[in-house]
Amino acid sequence: MAEGGGNSERRKYHRIATDQVISFAEVNHPDQLAVSKNLSTGGISFEAVGIEINLGDVVRVTFNVGDHTVVATGKVAWATDTDPITQEVGIEFHEIDPEAVRLLEEAIEPPLEPVELH
Repeated sequence: MAEGGGNSERRKYHRIATDQVISFAEVNHPDQLAVSKNLSTGGISFEAVGIEINLGDVVRVTFNVGDHTVVATGKVAWATDTDPITQEVGIEFHEIDPEAVRLLEEAIEPPLEPVELH
C-alpha cells in the first residue's frame, strides 16, 4: 500500500494564502516592507527584498486580518534565498494579540452552521 505520495501535511497550523504588503523590523529597528505569502495563528511567511534576515532573529511584524491591524513579535524559524536579493522568511509568533488569534481562527476555519435536528 502506497504512503501519501510524499505530500503529507507536516504543518502544525492551517494557513491562509495572502499577498498583502506588511511591515517588519528587528526589534528596535525601523520598519521594512515585505509581501506576505501565508498566515496562520502560529506565524507568517513573507518575501523580503534587499535585507539580510537570519535564523533566530526576533522581529516585529505588522499586518491586517480583515479590518484589524495586528502587531506581533516572533522569531525567524526559517529563511530561504529565492534570488540574490530576495529571501522568503518564516516567522513563528511569540507574542500576538489574543483578539488577532481569534480573527485568524475565524478566517482560516469559518464557524460551522448550526444543524437543525428534526
